[in-house]
Amino acid sequence: MQQDRISPSLVAAIVATGLMSFSGVVSETAMNVTFPTLMRELGIGTSTVQWLTTGYLLALALVVPLSSFLKRRHTLKALFLVANLLFLGATVLCALAPHFSVLLAGRLIQGAATGIALPLMFNIILGQAPASRLGLLMGVGSLITAMAPAVGPVLGGVIVDSYGWRVIFWMLVPVLLLSLGLGVKTVRQPASGSVAQGTQQTATHHEGNEPASAAESGAFSMADYALLVVGFSAFIFATEQAASHGWMSSVVGGLFGLSALSLAQFCRRSARSETPLIRLEVFGREAFVFSLAFILLIQFCVLSLGYLIPNYSQLVDGQSARVAGMLLLPGCVVGALMAPFAGRLLDRLGAPRPVLGGTVVIIVSLALFAVYGLQLTTVLFMGFYTLYATGQGLAVGNMMTDGLRQLPADLSADGNAVLNTLQQLSGAVGTSVAASIVAGTQAHYPQSLAEGTRHGSQYAFVLLLVLAVLALLSAWRAFSAARARSA
Repeated sequence: MQQDRISPSLVAAIVATGLMSFSGVVSETAMNVTFPTLMRELGIGTSTVQWLTTGYLLALALVVPLSSFLKRRHTLKALFLVANLLFLGATVLCALAPHFSVLLAGRLIQGAATGIALPLMFNIILGQAPASRLGLLMGVGSLITAMAPAVGPVLGGVIVDSYGWRVIFWMLVPVLLLSLGLGVKTVRQPASGSVAQGTQQTATHHEGNEPASAAESGAFSMADYALLVVGFSAFIFATEQAASHGWMSSVVGGLFGLSALSLAQFCRRSARSETPLIRLEVFGREAFVFSLAFILLIQFCVLSLGYLIPNYSQLVDGQSARVAGMLLLPGCVVGALMAPFAGRLLDRLGAPRPVLGGTVVIIVSLALFAVYGLQLTTVLFMGFYTLYATGQGLAVGNMMTDGLRQLPADLSADGNAVLNTLQQLSGAVGTSVAASIVAGTQAHYPQSLAEGTRHGSQYAFVLLLVLAVLALLSAWRAFSAARARSA
């Protein structure tokens, strides 16, 4: 059973990389609470200040697809050091920013650093975890990052009121220094292919801290990456513009069209390339594709609820921004603490039971949101969202683990890159769709903003309920495909 033992250094490496992702999400969610203050202090408008989040997400989404290429070309420790030092420097830059442009530059660099760190953590787990403990360690990684949405809004509300927004960044510096200290000592290159997947890599494996050879890593195609940049940028711009211009506007349609054309061309070039940035063979695995669909649908719901609940609480129930931010706290804490427990269930029972059971819990919670959508109170919000987060904690991490486990070892990094990239895009769409539904309904109730928000939120909850049912069907199909392949 020696091979099933979890190395303390492996746990420390997971924590080290996870703390960077944690810091990224904390800064993102905390900054959302500070927007009114920043607008006053820096003399900017709503459309401008939103770029602190939009720009961060865009930078993150543009760097994550490179993770597979970077993993083949550089050592894990080198990637860790670059990500950590970039994030640390950017955080200090944000804390000292004399005006908006410097603050935005810092946020863009933070997004790029998170784009390296987020897939790095899961690549370390997939490459070095014992097969029998994979679920547990994926749960530990998910716990670290899942705590951030609980901490961010509360931290932002309390700190801004008492100390000013710059303290948000200064408080992240010790966290990043802890991450750096742990990572320098513990992040190392695996001596073999992924133990977790129980497969053997066909490529020459690397000992110690040596990266892949130049032949294995391939040449970087600037043309391919440019297509990816245009595709993702146009997509995020489109979702941002949809809330104000409408989803059927020519501007939004043109941006979506540009995104589709660019990504289609990227896929065509990648299919013909011997060394693509992302190997599209991952989409040939049915179990992985439906696992991916499940995760994207749930991510859509998560980010939508993150907008709907605080918005409803303030505009309908008349709560303060601080109280509205704290509504998510109990659920986020419960969901995060569920992640390691859910990982243990996967190791003992397999993925179907916790994933399907957790998804049913999600459906029940969204049904309650939809039924009580016109009369939601602080207590109901906290109860329903805690129920939702419990289901999410049981299902999402295990679905990610099982989906990536369906790929051979040499495709795991590519699958991880695809999954993390599309998660960011799905979240951006979720927030925009929820905002546009609420805004559109508010326009039909000009006499009462609260009444428009109440009805618009209920419509959005019904949509999320439908998507959760589709997620359940996707999970069922993923497990069926996995069983058929193994038979």
